Amino acid sequence: MANQARSGKSEFLTNRLVIGCGYLGHRVAQAWRAQGYTTLATTRSRFQELRELGLIPIFADVTCRDLVPGLPAASTTLIAVGIDRTTQTSPRDVYLRGLENILSRLPAVGRVIYISSTGVYGPSTSDIDEATPVAPEDETGQAIVEAEQLLLATRPEAIILRFAGIYGPGRLPREKAVLTGQPLPTDPNGWLNLIHVVDGVAAVLAAEQKGCGGAIYNISDGQPVRRGDFYRRLAELLHAPPPTFVTPAAGERGSRRVSNRKMREELQIELLYPSYQQGLAACLY
Repeated sequence: MANQARSGKSEFLTNRLVIGCGYLGHRVAQAWRAQGYTTLATTRSRFQELRELGLIPIFADVTCRDLVPGLPAASTTLIAVGIDRTTQTSPRDVYLRGLENILSRLPAVGRVIYISSTGVYGPSTSDIDEATPVAPEDETGQAIVEAEQLLLATRPEAIILRFAGIYGPGRLPREKAVLTGQPLPTDPNGWLNLIHVVDGVAAVLAAEQKGCGGAIYNISDGQPVRRGDFYRRLAELLHAPPPTFVTPAAGERGSRRVSNRKMREELQIELLYPSYQQGLAACLY
């Protein structure tokens, strides 16, 4: 019995679980797998793909409690659930009710890292940091704020990572529209806050090792860029015509500058792509 208990504890310590194995999540899963951890990942359909990456797939649809199985205990669980644009599921169903469903099936052991968004902050004329009050401007931001609150009430030692816009190979903001010369519905003078996916993975791994339980960290390269400057540079690199801009819808103006000071000081991350200039070039060449 003692040997079985030690074996179970050893298995728990070497397990990692990714709930939401998308653009960021599957890269974190691969990083954990490369470190020698047994890594499990939830999916609705990509079983063979995850197996080929050396991961153990688990079927789960977080938007339906009946389709979330009992989840395995893991030393660290990453919750990186995002909206599937191909469905009609609401942000509240995905972020808030989805998290409720996850927590109802997740053993109350191990560290939890939750991927949130800097979209929870409202407009600001000064730099935003983790002490800035949340003031979401849309339904998605409100649902994420409520999910954060639920998580910290249920798992007070969880770590919340509020990500700026994630970009990287195969995921560049409005790339298709820039290539085809479509007018961009955004304010060229508004701010865009970004983080390259490689540095995003590094942030998750650093939070696992160095993050404080219950803490919130903004994950950004710390170099906000005017949207016009970003899209003009993207057009240059794509050899596309200079972009044009039209009046954006509500919530598209972007008047936030997000500070990453806490991330740099506490998580001690050395960014591989400290600004969009290096990051875009690496994606396209």
